[in-house]
Amino acid sequence: MQGNHSAVTEFLILGFSEFPELQLHLFALFSLLYLMAVLGNLLVICIVCADPHLHTPMYFFLTNLSALDIISLTSVVPKLLAMLLTDSSKISFEECCLQMYCYMMCVATEFTVLTAMAYDRYVAICNPLHYTIIMSKRPCALLAAVTWTMGLILPLPPSIVIAQFSFCDSNEINHFFCELSAVVKLSCTDTSVIDTMSVAEGTFTVIIPFLLTLTSYVFIISAILKIRSAKGKSKAFSTCSSHLTVIILLYGTLLGVYMQPKTVDSGNSSKLPTTLYVVILPLLNPLIYSLRSKELKGALKKAIRRKPIFVRH
Repeated sequence: MQGNHSAVTEFLILGFSEFPELQLHLFALFSLLYLMAVLGNLLVICIVCADPHLHTPMYFFLTNLSALDIISLTSVVPKLLAMLLTDSSKISFEECCLQMYCYMMCVATEFTVLTAMAYDRYVAICNPLHYTIIMSKRPCALLAAVTWTMGLILPLPPSIVIAQFSFCDSNEINHFFCELSAVVKLSCTDTSVIDTMSVAEGTFTVIIPFLLTLTSYVFIISAILKIRSAKGKSKAFSTCSSHLTVIILLYGTLLGVYMQPKTVDSGNSSKLPTTLYVVILPLLNPLIYSLRSKELKGALKKAIRRKPIFVRH
């Protein structure tokens, strides 16, 4: 754990090198997906900020989610595009550690933000009379501050420990970015400490938020089933359908990345589900909320129809 980092001062990210004839096509595809995802999330943030009718807890947390998606994408995709375009897969040790930390920070914060959104839906459906008091501006700001603080702090210990590792064998990362498990595999240092930290971080960032979200939805579904009218049930369910869709997609792709059989030792098998999580989900999130939210669609239509006003002097 002490001393320098052996002979390795940089890594080679293999990316999608198994498809050399598709590098330019992949560059065009990821460029398009990145541009669409960033613009889509920026559009959500701008619409929510510009329309006073959308200054509600649900859309406040949605802007946090959109900001996270932009940060997550930007920490991974630009470097991937540079590698696909220039065929240079080198990344410095320090840059790799920074990219790994940013990715883990976004993952940790995203799960806690989605948990906060589940709590917001729980209060809205199960305790509607006190919703404006419980989810007022101050509690929402405090909840958002807690989620971002947890996201910033939780990845620090494993990042610091990995920064002290020695890498004395191969320096080829069989992934398209500096993903934690792919980097740890290359270390010749005892990784039992980081394995324990990964379990602890996974508990705080994934398992506990999942259990809290699941508990919220148990109460939500129970409350919806007690509503007598079909129209009331449909309206109540529609208020949380977008969030539920995102939750299912998020945990589904996460299972695809980290719950593979241990007999599968190739990093290639995790690239596709990780691509779905890193690139596709940030693109789908604004689409899901835009298509399912009448308020957001209304604000978007209003913004499109709004004519510029020219002041004549």
